Amino acid sequence: MILELAILDIRPAEEEAFETAMRTARPLIEATPGFAGMELRRCLEISNRYVLLVSWETLEDHTVGFRQSDRYQKWRDLLHHFYDPFPIVQHYEEPLLT
Repeated sequence: MILELAILDIRPAEEEAFETAMRTARPLIEATPGFAGMELRRCLEISNRYVLLVSWETLEDHTVGFRQSDRYQKWRDLLHHFYDPFPIVQHYEEPLLT
């Protein structure tokens, strides 16, 4: 299992609209083959920061299966205008320790 991690800094005062848009966008990513789960968590210290954690069966399920799909274009239209700055997305391998 691959873990995608993105720190999302949202333009101030846009948090509620972002959360609503994320609820709308969630089915787009869930429909992707290889999608295995998703969490969105809000930061306690910085109120306009979120962490997005997405589990994928393989890296390519995200980088090819989702990002090269029509669903990703809709995801982008719903969410990308909230980010400032644009997030860095990283992928992590299986846990070394649990």
